[in-house]
Order: sequence, then C-alpha cells, then structure tokens
Amino acid sequence: MSSKPLRVLSVVGNRPQFIKSAPLSVALREAGIDEVVLHTGQHYDPQMSQVFFDELRIPPPAYALDLRTSDPAAMTDPIREAVERERPDWVLVYGDTNSTLAGALAAGDAPIAHVEAGLRSFDLSMPEERNRIEVDRRSALLLCPDERSSAQLESEGMPGARVVVGDVMADATRLFAPLAPEPPFARPYVAVTIHRAANTEPERLRAITVALGKSDAEFVFPVHPRTRHVLDRHAIDVPPNVAAVDPLGYLEMLGLTKHADALVTDSGGLQKEAYWYGVPCVTARPSTEWKDTVELGANVLVDDDPEKLAAAVAAARMPAGLPPLYGDGHAAERVVASLAAA
Repeated sequence: MSSKPLRVLSVVGNRPQFIKSAPLSVALREAGIDEVVLHTGQHYDPQMSQVFFDELRIPPPAYALDLRTSDPAAMTDPIREAVERERPDWVLVYGDTNSTLAGALAAGDAPIAHVEAGLRSFDLSMPEERNRIEVDRRSALLLCPDERSSAQLESEGMPGARVVVGDVMADATRLFAPLAPEPPFARPYVAVTIHRAANTEPERLRAITVALGKSDAEFVFPVHPRTRHVLDRHAIDVPPNVAAVDPLGYLEMLGLTKHADALVTDSGGLQKEAYWYGVPCVTARPSTEWKDTVELGANVLVDDDPEKLAAAVAAARMPAGLPPLYGDGHAAERVVASLAAA
C-alpha cells in the first residue's frame, strides 16, 4: 500500500513571499507533495498581490484570508484554524514578515520549516529582525541560504535541523529573468524602491526624496501603495528628476532592475537581484541581512543621509570578479528533498 503523500501548508502574505513560493510550488508539485497555499492578505492591493499569482502561475490560494492588515495577532487565529483543518506535515513560512511570524505562531503541533533561516542584520529596531529570530527559534527545519546563516544559527544554539539549500529567489530569477520585458523608460536611469515601515515615516521619507533630488541621476520610482499614501498625506514632493510610477509586476520589476545603471532600495530581495544582474546597489537602511553584498563592494548602506545617498549613486560601480552568492538557482529542489527527508 502506498504511503500518504506529504502535505505542506505554505503561508504567504506579501510580494517577496509570492516570488519565493513560485519555484518552490513547482518543485513540490513535481515531487508529488500536496501543497495548500494560504494567503494572509498582508499585501491586498491587486498590484502587490494578485498580479504575482497571475504572472508566476502560483496555484490559487486555498485560503485567501483577505485580512488587510500587517498585525500578526489578527492573522494567527485564522491561520491556526486552517492548520487544524488541513493537518499538514509541515507549515512552510518564508522570510521575515509579520505573515511569517503569524504562520509560525499558528502552527501548533505541526512542524515549521523556515525558508531563509539564519539571516541577521543585528538591528533589533527592525521588526523583521525580531521576526527572524522568533521564527527560527520555533522552526524544526531551518532552510538556510548560505553557510553564514547556518553558522549564525549554530552560534545561537537554535534547536532545529539546519540545511544549506541556497536562495529560492535565485531560482525565481533563473526561471523568470528571460521573460522580463524591456522597460519603457529612457536610459540611463537609476531604479528606486522604498517601502519599509521605517522609511515611510514622514520625515524619513522626506529626507530620502530630498536625497534623490540632490543627485544628478534620473530615477524611476515604482511607488508602493503605503509609500504613496504617506507622500500624498504629508504633501511630500517628488523631485523633478524622479519619475514616480505605479507599482510594477514582478516581471516588469525584473526588467527595470536588470537594465538600470544602479538601484536605490530598502528591499532585501532587490539587493540580491541587483547583485545577480551585476547592478550596483545603494541601500537606504542602516543595516542589511545580506552582508556579503556590502562586504564585496556591490552594495552601499547609506541610511537616509541625503549627502551620502547622492554621493553613493554618483559613485555606484560594480566591482570586477565577484563570486556567485546564495546558491545556484536550484534551492527549491533541495528544500523539497529536505522536507521529504526530515
């Protein structure tokens, strides 16, 4: 008699998680593993949510909670109800968002597998950092993007089993970059994304826009809905050298990044994508969990200092001879093997 297929409940809630889950969903299906997708609704704007399910052919979520909140407490009970109904062999969570934390808190007796385990910025003022630590502490299977993150978990005495699998975003880039369209913007340009909670505080966001205005570069800025709300509500002017456009789909954003002279961002995922494309990155944060990109000179941390940001954009160059980082684009297959073997 054949054994019952492995069953995985995947908890996703925002743009980076949709991207990470796409290649893994394919690998799970190919391995005959049942995947039940739960979308918390943390990102509910169609331009930040449904477009990614459509573009990346992610299976429609069996649970679309449509909670329209980033409060993990509001997510936990509905996720727990889904866990109790589905009785999965694994609850699979991604990254460091409040949806990640809520999935881990709601898992109950179901073991947790954490994709992107072990990353640390060592900045506890960031909610993402606190989420990473708490989720790693609760996880039975710690799926690490590199040896650094695995060693960090060992140093912290995290009890879960550690496996270095690489980065599933590298899989997504390998699979989807050939489909990315040419951007419809005049070149040269610098791509910009700003969306983190700390950077959308009014005065900090104002400082970042001032910094962009001090640069001689031309910028293309797909504006996240949260960022747009703050810009409009607080009458923060976008400088004339910044083209503020609506949010882009994943494939459009890949094309925008790939063809940019440089990238200014506060996104962890885009820091990596810029590295893989050979595009120098300027990160508007005081710290990053993707430290290798900074140590190798491909990424510069400038926080919100206008003078530093403008100077970093002017000086942005990709060093020669950089090594590959974060795996070979086949992490999803290793994740699946790890779930099956654990």
